[in-house]
Amino acid sequence: MMMRARTLLASNCPAFVARRQTHGLWRLVLWRLLGALGLLTASLAASGQPVPQAPKPANAMDSKPAAKAPVLLTISGALKAGPGKTVQLDLAQLSALPQQQLHTQTPWYPAPRTFSGPLLQDVLNLAGAQGQTLEARAINDYKVNIPVSDAARFKPVLALQIDGKPIALRDKGPLFIVYPYDSDPQLRSSVYYSRSIWQLKSLEVR
Repeated sequence: MMMRARTLLASNCPAFVARRQTHGLWRLVLWRLLGALGLLTASLAASGQPVPQAPKPANAMDSKPAAKAPVLLTISGALKAGPGKTVQLDLAQLSALPQQQLHTQTPWYPAPRTFSGPLLQDVLNLAGAQGQTLEARAINDYKVNIPVSDAARFKPVLALQIDGKPIALRDKGPLFIVYPYDSDPQLRSSVYYSRSIWQLKSLEVR
């Protein structure tokens, strides 16, 4: 009885009554805010407008730079860019140059094949080559010297494809310098066959 009387007395205390009224007022305000937010969300969804979303945490995977395309050809030496500079070309850059087709017999295949790719001259122009000789090096480090004048005189192709298909590494790809052997008898000789380097990876202009 004593405890019940004390509880009843406290509930009639003005401070206690005021505190209960304040709590009730805040609860009412909170419910009204939640109700307004629900109505706003429903209204936006019905009108077709985007509903605001909470920002997502940054993902470290999203910040990775896009992977670079592999370099097929590196050109260095006497370039317009200056000493020590290099030009690195990938498949997309080589394919963006005017493409030429060259149908010719070669000593490496039993029948004539169609080679396609940019002219060697166009590749040298793109790189800003200014020398007289090219030291061409293959993936297996075979190297040969090619006069720069061959590019304008004979118009060899830096072949990217054979018969419309990319040249596989095992089939002398991915880059193969091919001369138009059928166009001039002097090209059908060991001198020009040796300059027809396949699996080409770099050119140093001297």
